[in-house]
Amino acid sequence: MTRVPVSPEMLRWACERAGYEVADVAARVPQLQAWVRREGQPTLKQLEKLAKVTHTPLGYLFLPEPPAERLPVPDYRTVAGTAGDRPSPDLLDTLYTMRRRQEWFRESLVDGDAEPLAFVACARLTDQPDAAGREMRRALGLDAGWAARVRTWRDAVSELRRTIEQLGVMAVINGVVGNNTRRPLSVKEFRGFALTDPYAPLIFVNGADAKSAQMFTLAHELAHIWLGREGLSGFEALSPGGTDVEDWCNQAAAELLAPEREVTVRWRNVKREADRFEALARTFKVSPVVAARRALDLDLIDRSTFFDFYERYVKQEHRSGTKQTGGNFYNNQNTRVGELFATQVLRAAMEGRIGFKHAYDLTGLRGGTFQKYARRLGVDRSHGPIEQGTYV
Repeated sequence: MTRVPVSPEMLRWACERAGYEVADVAARVPQLQAWVRREGQPTLKQLEKLAKVTHTPLGYLFLPEPPAERLPVPDYRTVAGTAGDRPSPDLLDTLYTMRRRQEWFRESLVDGDAEPLAFVACARLTDQPDAAGREMRRALGLDAGWAARVRTWRDAVSELRRTIEQLGVMAVINGVVGNNTRRPLSVKEFRGFALTDPYAPLIFVNGADAKSAQMFTLAHELAHIWLGREGLSGFEALSPGGTDVEDWCNQAAAELLAPEREVTVRWRNVKREADRFEALARTFKVSPVVAARRALDLDLIDRSTFFDFYERYVKQEHRSGTKQTGGNFYNNQNTRVGELFATQVLRAAMEGRIGFKHAYDLTGLRGGTFQKYARRLGVDRSHGPIEQGTYV
């Protein structure tokens, strides 16, 4: 039986890269510890299993030393201790998957003689972020009080994501890598990212985060598209002191979700209540910390009041954690893949412009699952595609 030479250093690196100890991986790959001790070498099949367990590209394991893996986008994270750390395989796989989807979507649009989107990179850091936030809100068609009329944060996130996609921006929300529920994304590592492009801009929100936080991340990443600055975001609960780009996007997002005029009016009614920030949060469907930061920025409270609340809330959030429910698989695809992108891929496959294997790879869906999802989106193989914009 043919054995392949792999250095113990690369074996240990693969485990560490995935966040495991060698002993943890050895529970699934029993021969691993012997390989690390140079008491044998794996077969190609065994090495493939190790690569799968550690989410490592197989070719990496044949390198003489670990590669320096870097993020393929600028890093704007301000979460303490995160920026500069080695990116996890889960984050890297998600970034590369989204980039592949964006490149395919761009090519498809350009081939169809689509026009570039005027709002991508239409703003500058020297522009007033509040004015950009108001323009974003106008472009989305969100009228005064829309969030207060929506019953839950979940409904508000769905509505905001839907309106963003209507602009032509792919808006993806997912808390795992693809559909693999055994690979959850870490909120401590990142909360979202934006990939800019004049034809196919994309925003990604970490679905493992609380719904109230997802609202702000959607708006924040849209501001990145408006500014034309792609990158990875963390922003630890809006504590002041981020980068110029993040501060600009935070302010634009805050005005989009909680306009100054509406906040000022609502504040008069809740400022003496014990849960005043929670009351603001319920009105605008944002997190209480976002509401408190908005009150600070509008000079409705002082910095000591904000930081007192901020510290209490963050401690409470860390104790309670964030619990996500699975939900309906096919409904989840609307957020994990996105209707805008999924519909384009499904149509291309049904019309024979791309092969079904290519469509499976792009969407992460296979066979009958792919066909069923196509029917739910109204793209029927036997009757042809429906008109664009008709979704379940």
